[in-house]
Amino acid sequence: MNTDKKPSVEIFADGACSGNPGPGGYAAILRTDNKEKEISGSEGHTTNNRMELMAVISAIEALRLPCRIRVTTDSKYIVKGMTEWVHGWMKNGWRNSQKKDVLNRDLWERLLKAVNGHEVEWNWIKGHSGHAENERCDELARLEIEKGRGRPAR
Repeated sequence: MNTDKKPSVEIFADGACSGNPGPGGYAAILRTDNKEKEISGSEGHTTNNRMELMAVISAIEALRLPCRIRVTTDSKYIVKGMTEWVHGWMKNGWRNSQKKDVLNRDLWERLLKAVNGHEVEWNWIKGHSGHAENERCDELARLEIEKGRGRPAR
């Protein structure tokens, strides 16, 4: 094995919210050549976009070494945020094109810190379209919402 090559990791991530805002859940699948790990969590009062961000953040923060990462998400907010918007937001003092404060700045800054040292490719897929990993993440995120409400997971 070439030791100077960064390991490759695939991350599939999704967030869900019951009401927006409302109780939310997030989940991610991390996959390397020979391992797969599922992670998930919840918040009692949040938004869908915050849960989408937390899914990606928690997955990247779980990595212990610099990696080549391919993130797949159904969130255009995440993909466009990281590939088109974030550098302009920073340049403009975390103001958006309408000169308003960027929503979820705390999580965008956390995501930027998390990706530091990694090579990241951002991929958007259509949600609820039969993509196996996206469907699994959606299922896990929704189970987190139910657990957070004190209902038994199905």
